[in-house]
Amino acid sequence: MLCVLGVMKRWCLQKVVLHEVFQARALSGADAVNALRPFYFAVHPDFFGQHPRERQVNENSLKRLNGYLESLQKPGFRTHKPTPLTFYVRQTDQTSLELQETVDPPGFRAVCFTLHTKDLLSAVMNILNSCSLPTEHIQNVSVDVKPDLRRTATSTFYRPIKWDKTYYSFTGFKDPEEELEQAQKMETTLSSWLDSIGDIAAEKLKNSFPLREELERLKADLTHHLHLSDIRWQRSWGIAHRCSQLHSLSRLSQQSPETLLNVKGRTVIFTDRSGMSPAGHVMLGTMDVHHYWTKLFERLPSYYNLQRKLLLLEDRISHLLGGIQLLHMEEMHPLLSLEEYYVALDAFGIRLLSSRLPFHPRSLRGLQMVLENDRHSPQLHELGHFIIPTSCDLVSLQWFILTNAKQAKDKLKRKEDLKVRERELSNACTEKFSLRRLHKEPGVSNAQMIDCCSRLLNESLPHLQGMHLCVSRFYSVLQDGDVCIPWNWKT
Repeated sequence: MLCVLGVMKRWCLQKVVLHEVFQARALSGADAVNALRPFYFAVHPDFFGQHPRERQVNENSLKRLNGYLESLQKPGFRTHKPTPLTFYVRQTDQTSLELQETVDPPGFRAVCFTLHTKDLLSAVMNILNSCSLPTEHIQNVSVDVKPDLRRTATSTFYRPIKWDKTYYSFTGFKDPEEELEQAQKMETTLSSWLDSIGDIAAEKLKNSFPLREELERLKADLTHHLHLSDIRWQRSWGIAHRCSQLHSLSRLSQQSPETLLNVKGRTVIFTDRSGMSPAGHVMLGTMDVHHYWTKLFERLPSYYNLQRKLLLLEDRISHLLGGIQLLHMEEMHPLLSLEEYYVALDAFGIRLLSSRLPFHPRSLRGLQMVLENDRHSPQLHELGHFIIPTSCDLVSLQWFILTNAKQAKDKLKRKEDLKVRERELSNACTEKFSLRRLHKEPGVSNAQMIDCCSRLLNESLPHLQGMHLCVSRFYSVLQDGDVCIPWNWKT
């Protein structure tokens, strides 16, 4: 009898322990966001307005990080490949004084780490520890968890964290919300900022003219010699960097002219990896040596065969979805390779064919969709296209598309109207300020560009005369003299 009672007691204790472990591991998305507030505060791009290179690194890394954290919350999540990330972390009172010696540029330091975890809690702890940020606000919540469980679950969340003001007074830490509010109050006005950087930007722009002419000459020569449709860049590299890339391609064309015959009629994009994009553009990785470029050009005929198969697959999927058009939004996302996109699209097509969704033929013609891997629920973008996850429930997908079809058509029509209005205002600004060039970053919407240009037309800004102007989200002067202003600049 005592033996049976002992077994029952141990079984009950095991249930309690397992329950505690489960609770410790269960971390919601809202909890993760709250736990990562010190991290977001330390790396947020808004605080890197005067450092465009570091700002862009943090923007790109945050996109990858948010996609990784979002995927951890998907039902039936499978382990990701290791995801390496690089962030520039601002030095605050919360960071260790020992790290001051490792600061790269003044005020912040570079941190590199790799995420390869199966749950949100481990990912959050990995991020904070890698950046040497405090984790007490996580660990203090788990005081009731037994010591032997802390190796399995470092902390427990039962509620979102929102610290009282007395917490910052007692610990000496800075309140992120208060500091961000102060930064917004001290925001620079457009006219005062242009007054302070006008001469510097003009000098940088003047010094860049010889390189800009060299870039245009190299691009025109290569486009003509190789019979290319266009030459583009995925990232905003400087003029000298772009010239160097074109020189490399020119040398390769002289060393192996027969190899580059396969690229005739195509668009070449300089980006972070070599291959072919789903749109059929030839991608040249800027870190790859000539040997890899040569191998790519030799394989182009097989890529063209795969692209033809992709077009047939897209037509089949479009037909099954009532004639909806599949898009490639390359300017808004990292470039996928043709092989990666084909595999994802083929798997989606097989699921779609087996489900036999009752879409009426051509009932959705005129609508658009983008297929993505890093989401688990469909979404209607503000520009009017559907964002469809490859692994979403197809019955729910059908209902979502049908119920939002009218709204999607209205947004697509509004997008075309906004494009026309944006072009008119951009031309008016270019003419008024005698701008050499006016453009916007991919993240700036048509409506934001319209708002920016319409307000610029009401201002007298002599420092903009003859400049290269980029509408962005931050103030900065690029190394070649391009002036970047936030679309929502203040007077």
